[in-house]
Amino acid sequence: MRLFDTLAQPRCAKTCEWSVRTTQRPDQTEGANIGVPSDTDEAGFTLLELLVVIAILGLLIGLVAPAALRQLGGARNSVAHQSIQRLGEVLDLYRLDTGSYPSTEDGLHALIERPQDAENWNGPYLKDNADPKDPWHHPYLYSNPSERPGHDYDLCSKGAHEATSDRAAMICNP
Repeated sequence: MRLFDTLAQPRCAKTCEWSVRTTQRPDQTEGANIGVPSDTDEAGFTLLELLVVIAILGLLIGLVAPAALRQLGGARNSVAHQSIQRLGEVLDLYRLDTGSYPSTEDGLHALIERPQDAENWNGPYLKDNADPKDPWHHPYLYSNPSERPGHDYDLCSKGAHEATSDRAAMICNP
């Protein structure tokens, strides 16, 4: 039972005593359970509050998700550039050992298994026993001689949109 305790005036005879007067709240009845909510004091969220929270979460996800996906795409492009650069360094080691870059027919597989016409091959030049793949799990495109002036070979990735003939859309060796 919830009680409002108020102090009354002291009654003093030889010793001073305080009398305590207790009053009951008007909405409480005798013997009511303390701490048990009544029908009017129910805790919880209303449907409107839940809908507002869901709408705010949806709005945040709608704004954040595209930005996160753009960052992921940019990271894959960066990984493709770095992988092409590293594969170029491995191709340079192959050329130092054998005297030339692998042919288009041998491709990047020549870095894993010795081609028949490769003398002084010191491979395998790659740790994995599978042809290297770009961040989108597509094989790199290799051709020797290069179709671009000033390059010995072409090593490209089709990129996220799998560019086929448009070299400008591909990620290639510098």
